[in-house]
Amino acid sequence: MTQMIDVILVDENDTPVGKAEKLDAHVRGLLHRAFSVFLYNEKGELLLQQRAQSKYHSPGLWANTCCGHPYLNEENEEAATRRLFEELGARAPLSYRGHVRYELALADGLIEHELTHIFEGVVEAKDFAMSLNPDEIMEITWMTPEAIRAHARARPEIYAKWFLFYLDHHYEKIFGPAPISLAS
Repeated sequence: MTQMIDVILVDENDTPVGKAEKLDAHVRGLLHRAFSVFLYNEKGELLLQQRAQSKYHSPGLWANTCCGHPYLNEENEEAATRRLFEELGARAPLSYRGHVRYELALADGLIEHELTHIFEGVVEAKDFAMSLNPDEIMEITWMTPEAIRAHARARPEIYAKWFLFYLDHHYEKIFGPAPISLAS
């Protein structure tokens, strides 16, 4: 059952303009604040998650390490750290890479219209302790961004639409060595 959570509605400059219930924001396609976390291991492989079948959108699809929405009056990095623990039972130092904006039609008439703040971190895979939340994640794997992109081109139906968008439109900005431009 989906928890009733409000998301922060924003304008094109990420200025808060109100709030809406999360599901309603996705039904109506309202622009709201979100975040995505990308954790890499020492080999440069990204930790991917397969979303739980119980998720109200994109169930069973592969995506980046974790993502979500900040609570009202919660800083983006604080929200990313919180969600990393809620989904993976893990903690890791995160760095801000900037943001991207997108509007994507999902299954069941839902719309992802998000200004998403991107965070990344690097962990030692052998020492990285996790306890996956089965309500959030079915499975994880580590893959290089190049291998992910090749696999996603061959099997796009198994990946979340926002993750495909990142791969297709923001590959260098998100997966490359330079920080993302805030003007993206």
